[in-house]
Amino acid sequence: MQTRILGNSGLEVSAIGLGCMGMSFGYGPAKSAADMVPVIQAAVEQGVTFFDTAEVYGPFINEELVGEALAPYKDKVVIATKFGFNIQDGKMMGVNSRPDNIRRVADASLKRLRVDAIDLFYQHRVDPNVPIEEVAGTVNDLIAEGKVKHFGLSEAGAQTIRKAHAVQPVTALQSEYSIWTRQHERDIIPTIEELGIGLVAYSPLGRGFLTGKIDQATQFAEGDIRNTLPRYTEEARAANQALLDLLNRFAEAHNATTAQIALAWILAQKPWIVPIPGTTKISRLTENNGAAAINLSADELRDIEEASSNIQVAGTRYTKQMEQATGL
Repeated sequence: MQTRILGNSGLEVSAIGLGCMGMSFGYGPAKSAADMVPVIQAAVEQGVTFFDTAEVYGPFINEELVGEALAPYKDKVVIATKFGFNIQDGKMMGVNSRPDNIRRVADASLKRLRVDAIDLFYQHRVDPNVPIEEVAGTVNDLIAEGKVKHFGLSEAGAQTIRKAHAVQPVTALQSEYSIWTRQHERDIIPTIEELGIGLVAYSPLGRGFLTGKIDQATQFAEGDIRNTLPRYTEEARAANQALLDLLNRFAEAHNATTAQIALAWILAQKPWIVPIPGTTKISRLTENNGAAAINLSADELRDIEEASSNIQVAGTRYTKQMEQATGL
């Protein structure tokens, strides 16, 4: 597995990371630790050194899972987690990036992750009630205290990124980015490139759609977030088949899968972008990691760009209310 450095930070991670959220949260009932620990540890054995979690995934149980699985590899991996929500009675109850909450989350996450310092600590979502300068300053203090190594933002807008970066350098921005979610190319990616900030691309496989394993007839489990997202209605899935057909054309040429081409496309965009696909299966983990060995030529990238520009993706990535909450 090749490695990449997130922006100008010097933080080196595997070119493809592992998003662990779906093991415990967002896609139906949580999987057992007995089943998921082997998947996370198989990722390490395959060269993955970058793992993503958050206190709200579960809540809490995903951090505990990641901490248990990666305990034997403490000095060999980079673990990213997040702060920024109120959690009451096991439910996420709005944003909260007040300094006291950031500190509380940091201390609790350190224990659950079984580490001495959090490698990368993201603000999960922008809190309109707390100045971003205050948030960055609090993380700056945690870095000085040795509890945190790097500061990150998630789904933040360009102005917010600039304000935060002026107080405490931002190592990485985590935002949704894939061949069918590209709005960040307008303002966000140019901003972080200018500032020397890496991009960690979550949902690089379109929450599974870009794998080609989801079609119009797919039924999502109760509690699966895709039941509420406009892009995953039956009508949208049928319309978005055109994008899968495009990916499949290049997959056949490389003897690869559509998922591998989707990830290879992201890797080809910038050398400081790191996708973090999630999975609960070792076979899919191996498939995803194989994308790091696929090199799309300049001609192929131009062909993909031209063809995809003529495909109108059906459905927004979030509901209007959820999109407003991202802070963009």
